[in-house]
Amino acid sequence: MTSSLGSADLVVVGAGIVGLAHAVDAVARGLSVAVVERDGHATGASVRNFGHGCVTAQSGEALEYALDARTAWIKLAKEAGFWLRDTGTVLIARAEDELAVLAEFQAERGDQVVLLSRDEVTARVPAGPGVAGGAWFPLDLRVDAREAAHALASWLAAQGVRFHWNTTVLALEPGLIGTSRGEITAGKTVVAVGHNVDRHFPGLAEDSGVHRCALHMLRVADPHRREIDPAVLTGFSMLRYDGFAACPSLPAVQARLTAESSPLVEIGMNLMFTQRPDGDLTIGDTHAYATTLDPFNADELDRHILAETARLLGVPRLTVRERWRGVYAAADRPFLNASPMPGVRVVAVTSGIGMTTALGLAPRVLDDLLDT
Repeated sequence: MTSSLGSADLVVVGAGIVGLAHAVDAVARGLSVAVVERDGHATGASVRNFGHGCVTAQSGEALEYALDARTAWIKLAKEAGFWLRDTGTVLIARAEDELAVLAEFQAERGDQVVLLSRDEVTARVPAGPGVAGGAWFPLDLRVDAREAAHALASWLAAQGVRFHWNTTVLALEPGLIGTSRGEITAGKTVVAVGHNVDRHFPGLAEDSGVHRCALHMLRVADPHRREIDPAVLTGFSMLRYDGFAACPSLPAVQARLTAESSPLVEIGMNLMFTQRPDGDLTIGDTHAYATTLDPFNADELDRHILAETARLLGVPRLTVRERWRGVYAAADRPFLNASPMPGVRVVAVTSGIGMTTALGLAPRVLDDLLDT
């Protein structure tokens, strides 16, 4: 006999940041919510990232979502009691063409971008030789990625959201979710399982071009033992974020980095770091794409990250505390928002900016889903 797990106005499949963002917005609307998660807590991209709300470097709808998400993060940090720093990002420029991009970016974004001299950069963040200048993005923020999703889930549970942990979704149909523990009657359903879209809707994943992106990241001891308030980006980051794409000088940066550091460009290096609450640095990262990822981690990628971060910080070597591989959904567009059946919405951030945008994306999804 199939047991019943009750009913909810909204059932969310997946307790990562995208799923939790939909639960947050649904609770604010006064809806009853149930969340189904196959693991005992969030273990995927939502806890393996930099904890960086990378607002300013986005463009288009991603920037709109990021600005709304920024407001939501600050509000939720106060209500749920998790660590947050509203201290922006410093992008360290190490070449004249990178300074040119920043000047063009500032001309477009106004007070969202504050240009910095070399001395102003090194006063804010530790950096080795070769700093030409930089910019501060005051709208960016940081959370502890290892804490924030768990704190949000606990806070939502206190608001009456029912969590079904260690529960696998076996079947999905309009109004009904079959799980390994029983059935849930759903008014509406949001499936937010990140790169595992193809486990539930393989045809949709194929048609949408959804695949997986794997990245190498590390936690290292801070060699300077100083407080670093902002997140830190570099010229490599300019090649990764859409906000810089319209800058006329960006092709010069791409050409120079490709000529000087071809192996780093080929592995998709985004040289950046954030400081954790305990003082250690989260550093990274690299990018590799496939529908099915090989399970083997190449040590060469970690060596590249460590060498380039040490050079950025102006130290001979770094002490590694932890290594891991992040995996997120990727596609040729930044967001997936699809309706494979009535009352069911499949949602994924397919650009590696889930922490930055999910809390702004979710209200738009629910506006549409609840109206249909």
